[in-house]
Amino acid sequence: MDLSATHVRKSPRALGLWFVLVLLTASLLPAQTAAPQAPPTVVFMTDFGVIDDSVALCKGVMYGIAPNLRIVDLTHQVNAFSVAEGARFLFGATPYFPAGTVFVAVVDPGVGSSRKAVVVKSKRGQFFVLPDNGLMTMVEDRDGIENVREITNPDWMIGAKISSTFHGRDIFSPVGAHIARGDDWAQVGPEVKALVRLDLRPATVGEKGLSGEVIAIDGPFGNLITNVSAEDFLKLGYQHGDTLKVEIAGHEVELPFVKTFSDVALKRPLLFIDSRGRASFALNQASFAEAYNIHPPQSIFIPRKGH
Repeated sequence: MDLSATHVRKSPRALGLWFVLVLLTASLLPAQTAAPQAPPTVVFMTDFGVIDDSVALCKGVMYGIAPNLRIVDLTHQVNAFSVAEGARFLFGATPYFPAGTVFVAVVDPGVGSSRKAVVVKSKRGQFFVLPDNGLMTMVEDRDGIENVREITNPDWMIGAKISSTFHGRDIFSPVGAHIARGDDWAQVGPEVKALVRLDLRPATVGEKGLSGEVIAIDGPFGNLITNVSAEDFLKLGYQHGDTLKVEIAGHEVELPFVKTFSDVALKRPLLFIDSRGRASFALNQASFAEAYNIHPPQSIFIPRKGH
């Protein structure tokens, strides 16, 4: 059948068929729908470990309030009671999550005491539901704080009787879920003027070299995590391939400054800039911490090049 424009003008029947064909074709095209919206996200961190049911109970509370919630486990293996380690993990993770993410962080050696439970909004637009014990120190220094509120509203908590030892389940988890689902976080309680801070000692660069600290061990690998930024280390004048002597916890170790582990022989020491932009010490495919019996915190000294 000729459905050219000329023929359509001459044939009303052909015009009708043409409209039917257009409608049929349109009905077969895939429907254009709005892109699905990402579910609200809670990033969950504790020192609970995963041996018992504590983490699962907290997640159950959150899902009960916000069933479509997405929960990302940052870690539940923070060393028990180590607020400083929890602060370091929060500092490392937050840049990789968007504004609106809710971090529920429960490293709470003062649970049940007079310490405050708070919600913090950073200037990056992220929320933090946690005890006011210093966990926010490193994030606050880098990102800034927009507002802080103490958690006092019982309607945002769970249970007729709040446990004095499990605020992760009864306070922090429900509050995190309420915020993630979009409830007005100003309802959580009154404003707080200032947060409790950790006493973190920064590395210092002097005339003879750099004094710093080993602050942690890198998981199962045994690398030493330090408080020495790449910027401060490079002030000492070293280039890749240079060999230097450092003092670590009373040990003098001679090692090269290289890009990665395979730049040295197996079991040999190296100094490198880690993925978080800090000077780190390692053995290639072995544990530096075990070989030198390092237990953080420990002091380190790196001399200037040529000293």
